Amino acid sequence: MSASHARIWVGIDAGKGHHWAVAVDTEGETVFSTKVTNDEAPILALIDTACERADEVRWAVDISGRASTLLLALLVARGQQVVYVPGRTVNLMSGAYRGESKTDARDARVIADQARMRPKDFALLDTPPELVTTLRVLTNYRADLIADRVRMINRLRDLLVGICPALERAFDFSAAKGPVVMLTEYPTPAALRRIGVKRLTTWLERRKVHGAATVAVKAVEAAQSQQTALPGEKRAAKLVCDLAHQFLALDERIKDNDREIRETFRADDRAEIIESMPGMGPILGAEFVAIVGDLSGYRDAGRLASHAGLAPVARDSGRRTGNYHRPKRYNRRLRHIFYMAAQTAMMRPGPSRDYYLKKRAEGLLHTQALLSLARRRVDVLWAMLRDKRLFTSAPPVTQTA
Repeated sequence: MSASHARIWVGIDAGKGHHWAVAVDTEGETVFSTKVTNDEAPILALIDTACERADEVRWAVDISGRASTLLLALLVARGQQVVYVPGRTVNLMSGAYRGESKTDARDARVIADQARMRPKDFALLDTPPELVTTLRVLTNYRADLIADRVRMINRLRDLLVGICPALERAFDFSAAKGPVVMLTEYPTPAALRRIGVKRLTTWLERRKVHGAATVAVKAVEAAQSQQTALPGEKRAAKLVCDLAHQFLALDERIKDNDREIRETFRADDRAEIIESMPGMGPILGAEFVAIVGDLSGYRDAGRLASHAGLAPVARDSGRRTGNYHRPKRYNRRLRHIFYMAAQTAMMRPGPSRDYYLKKRAEGLLHTQALLSLARRRVDVLWAMLRDKRLFTSAPPVTQTA
């Protein structure tokens, strides 16, 4: 079958179970529209159909995450060019089309049209290296575990305040393991009063709790301040014990995940360079690599700063000029990485702290000074990776050519 079009654009509204593909020609007319199951054979059939219809096929997707992994891998393996059209763009541009319906086919048509009309505005997609893909899986899983940990702590404290408010106030259960270990067996004031400080200390020491005596004293003092058993205490106490066991098991899973992230990250050639920068430990470094890949998608440090939301954008109108604001579209996780790294580095003597204090002296607020420091560190990290050079406090000496 001979190709009937010189070039077509195929927009794909990607999903977990299935995708919807719409192809348009150079005039914006629909060539075909079809639903495709997210399996290898149907996707390969879609690629063959598109290639039969045109001499050149351009592909565009609205999801670059796990849901489109198989799709992207098959397209790249077939030598097809794929661009990423953000979902925010699709939502905004949908209003420019006739009708108010919201369907997968309509979204796929918008994706194809945007790729056709704006060929240089969207980033090309490629399958990342195995190490980067592994880091993405591990760091995303870590984010889920941390979110589960926060929810579990909140449930634990909510139940405990219904048993003994003084005991709930006495400890920071999110930061100390000892109080959580104690709750696996002694969650009520009556149980704590019965065992007493000395026996509780011995019990905690056998379980290798750091500062067992301090934990025991604070717990028994809190228990002695309340002699009344509150309604529903027995059932709540069982739930607290169960949550405490789950919390300790979750902490072990997070430790195992962190260890795997460190080992995987340090297998990367850039790990030593990234870790040499103050504030950039293996976890933040791994998240950085998972997001930016090999940096081929960034022309310079300014593009990287823009992706992290650290480059202000102008909002000038009429006589109002120099009106800069924080961008609305940026990667929140990447911004968080640079912000946390800057905050850690700022707390220790060195060039980062000196720059932070300089900005504070200029009248900037704490957050503003940190963001300014984070922006400066983007340039430094970019130069380090470009030149394959470790971080040094003194700037490198520029040699005359």
